[in-house]
Amino acid sequence: MSTQPIDEGIIKYHAIHENSSTPVHPLLSQLDDARTELFDLGFIGAYSDGIGYGNVSIRHQSGCIISGTATGALRVLGASNYCSVIAFDIQKNTVYTSGPVNASSESMTHCAIYKANPLIECVLHIHGSYLWTRLLEEGYPSTPADIPYGTPQMAESMSTLIKDSIAPFGILVMAGHDEGIVTYGQTIYSALHQIKALLEPKV
Repeated sequence: MSTQPIDEGIIKYHAIHENSSTPVHPLLSQLDDARTELFDLGFIGAYSDGIGYGNVSIRHQSGCIISGTATGALRVLGASNYCSVIAFDIQKNTVYTSGPVNASSESMTHCAIYKANPLIECVLHIHGSYLWTRLLEEGYPSTPADIPYGTPQMAESMSTLIKDSIAPFGILVMAGHDEGIVTYGQTIYSALHQIKALLEPKV
């Protein structure tokens, strides 16, 4: 078991990670297919400086299975690039994980969303400059602009928005995380379809 210090560049929580075998979930391949589709659309990837963006997860036991940190540049991940989040503690800013890779920097936010509504089964976090600006202008629910990604404050803000909406599906904008958008749903298809619907021309 290893303990990772806070990394301001990518991971901002305290990660207690145990190296183990690849996570197992009957829908993991479907989740990875959805991630590949988002990669092909440019919503998941890596910037020119090598920093990756975007991550996907599915509810699992008391936490979730989420794409690993620093995997943004890979088009297809496969199970070996996913990690199980076993537990998390917002007050202690700590995430407990196991798997062949370390969890995404947004793991605490994903878990907070699952905890806020037990009907939510999938969370997708994408980046898209045009969509981000458009959704903010159109008044979509958003986190405060002074809350950065990967922090306890972001997790708590997302949790509040989820509880306020009641519905087990929706789109949220991270106003303090440039280009950051989150969709969630009762199925992988539901979460993915909401993103694709935004790309359809308005009539």
